[in-house]
Amino acid sequence: MTTVLPDIMHEINTVMALVDEKQLDQAMPFLTKDKRIFVIGAGRSGFQAKGFAMRLMHIGYTDYVMGETITPSIQKGDTWVAVSGSGTTKTIVADTEAAKKLGLNVVAFTSDPESPLAKLADAVVVVPGATKTGAGVESIQLLSTLFDQTVHITLDALCLKLAKRDDTSNAAALHAHVNVE
Repeated sequence: MTTVLPDIMHEINTVMALVDEKQLDQAMPFLTKDKRIFVIGAGRSGFQAKGFAMRLMHIGYTDYVMGETITPSIQKGDTWVAVSGSGTTKTIVADTEAAKKLGLNVVAFTSDPESPLAKLADAVVVVPGATKTGAGVESIQLLSTLFDQTVHITLDALCLKLAKRDDTSNAAALHAHVNVE
């Protein structure tokens, strides 16, 4: 029987050691409670983006996931958060270009700081986990799994930093958590 958990944890720790927390700090001014935040991602990166949007809601932000039925139109002054490991996903790049033209601030999470997505961003957070294109730290895991795992941790770290900045307690976040389960 093959063991993989130690290798996976080593990969995650390797990538997380390469994430520059200063980049999270540079993204924070674009994420404030007086701005609407629109989050976008595709595939598994989209799931990570949705988890981020959920946690933002828990800590008191007004945020929406692009593509959902209740997502309103974007407006100048809103913030756009795009998650794409490769930074080349056509729909994500095209939608981010449209958001930028409408006057949104763009925060990008990608493994490739030279990608088209990163070049559109006002703030870039590089999470160098392996992607399906081969960018990032090499992985034994399939496709973009390492990016997805580490961008999830990075987005949660950003939420923790926002909660600390805004003095949002765990009890306050719990109050916003779904209560009909």
